[in-house]
Amino acid sequence: MPGPSNEWWVRRGRAYVTTEPVSWEIGRPGSGLKLRVPAGFRFDVSVPRWARWVFDPHDPRYLLAAALHDYAIHRLDWCRVSAAAPFSEALRAAGVSRVRRLAMVLAVIIHKWS
Repeated sequence: MPGPSNEWWVRRGRAYVTTEPVSWEIGRPGSGLKLRVPAGFRFDVSVPRWARWVFDPHDPRYLLAAALHDYAIHRLDWCRVSAAAPFSEALRAAGVSRVRRLAMVLAVIIHKWS
């Protein structure tokens, strides 16, 4: 049974699925570089249990960033550092504070570092 929806996503347990394609322009406006997450892509907001009192993994402000990041990592085979760029920009556009955004970007860069 689908969970709460916000037009482009639906919650499935602890994960989410895109219900329509989601696009994000990378770099300067008009640069022509776009990251496009297709409908049906499953993603999550991975937050360690010990950090969930500070970072709610179901905060809607984080969902676009998580979808972009997971798609870049799992489907486009981007490195964690490259995938952190659209992640950070989507968080900024969602109004996530600079300090919180820095902590989240560092976390996605160093998680599973190899």
